[in-house]
Amino acid sequence: MSDLPRKAVTRTAKLAALPLGFAGRATWGLGKRIGGKSAELVGRELQQRTADQLFKVLGELKGGAMKFGQAMSVFESALPEEVAGPYRAALTKLQEAAPPMPTRTVHSVLEERLGEDWQDLFLEFEDKPSAAASIGQVHRAVWHDGREVAVKVQYPGAGEALLSDLNQLSRFARLLGPLIPGMDIKPLIAELRDRVSEELDYALEAQAQRAHAEEFADDPDVLVPAVVHQSEQVLVTEWIDGIPLSEVITDGTQEERDRAGQLLARFLFSGPSRTGLLHADPHPGNFRLMPDDPETTETTEKTDGSDGSADRSGWRLGVLDFGTVDRLPGGLPSTIGNSLRMTLDGDAEAVYELLCEEGFVKETIELDPDAVLDYLLPIIEPAQLEEFTFSRGWMRSQAARIADLRSPAHQLGKQLNLPPAYLLIHRVTLSTIGVLCQLGATVRLRQELEEWLPGFLPDMEAEPDEADEMEGLEGMEGMGSEGSAAGA
Repeated sequence: MSDLPRKAVTRTAKLAALPLGFAGRATWGLGKRIGGKSAELVGRELQQRTADQLFKVLGELKGGAMKFGQAMSVFESALPEEVAGPYRAALTKLQEAAPPMPTRTVHSVLEERLGEDWQDLFLEFEDKPSAAASIGQVHRAVWHDGREVAVKVQYPGAGEALLSDLNQLSRFARLLGPLIPGMDIKPLIAELRDRVSEELDYALEAQAQRAHAEEFADDPDVLVPAVVHQSEQVLVTEWIDGIPLSEVITDGTQEERDRAGQLLARFLFSGPSRTGLLHADPHPGNFRLMPDDPETTETTEKTDGSDGSADRSGWRLGVLDFGTVDRLPGGLPSTIGNSLRMTLDGDAEAVYELLCEEGFVKETIELDPDAVLDYLLPIIEPAQLEEFTFSRGWMRSQAARIADLRSPAHQLGKQLNLPPAYLLIHRVTLSTIGVLCQLGATVRLRQELEEWLPGFLPDMEAEPDEADEMEGLEGMEGMGSEGSAAGA
């Protein structure tokens, strides 16, 4: 690949060829069947060819096309197994790699943004990128003070490419819908498009990463690399090694899978309470499983009072790419924790009333509260148990239940509404569950919810004759769920 294709007409033509290609291969498959090949064999070959073309087009175009592909890749576990196989390899490749832009282009951007003497800022700079993503690629280097760094360089024309791709993809979202059963593609594309300007702004990304790096600086479980330097289209951060989660998914031991899954869940739910920000791009390429610091492992005790032996397994979670975040100054909305707790308690009327108040059920719609409870309970199964094993089979069963046009779940789901304030939270949660299912991880999700999700645990009730306790509780008034979660 020579350069990022920027001309709208070129990108539009490539993207428009995708649905045409799907139709052409279907015709080819029919011909093969007429020629005597079995439907199963032809179907597999058809899916493989489709997957190959999907990766080729989305990967080459980068921009919004690749961003869409990455967002889709975490949901491959929802696909039926006979379909998932061919797509799995193609889509997960988008999580870690893409064709790089030429060295001359990289040098040109660095010269323009860092100055003609940009090379003096580095003791070493590797021209070959270590990773390439949707709007930029990363080069390994050594900063002038000796620190190993990651240099993120934005593709020229990335903004135009992002908007052009996502506008084009939205035009044939209906044709892409069958790739992920039970998922509405159009809102996903619209939400990605709404985030374009934020993701292109490396100053905002640096700000979000600094906030996380400071908060997690002494954390025994999560490592966020510090920001070293930032300018328009260039972001320099400390380098971290580790195993990409995409490799843990394909080759990791069960211990590594479980540890990665637990830490991913911990980071997802603790981040908003601790920083007021939600990391909103949870595809596996943005996470690393890293060897733990032996000293930290020996001296750190679990917050629940145990010695941590069941939880410390020699690994930390490295977190990258803060280009997309949701700003939640009060942490995750307590509505989520409240509704989840009441659903687990089986309080159908209270759940329904809360969903109506928050706009999940429109005023013009009237639903049976018990039916709503029946719809929600299978989805929140991971929160019902002390530990839960996420799997592709469980994800497929949930997707099939919601996608089946004849099922009550499908009919009820169509009548529910997702308020704009919850759109990104919903996508991040679904994406994280998708990654946990890819990992096949056994996770103590309820433990993380109890510690970090506002509203999940009912408010403590003080004994009326215990004046000291009462005084302490009064001192906490006004802090709300954010204060209690942050202090957990």
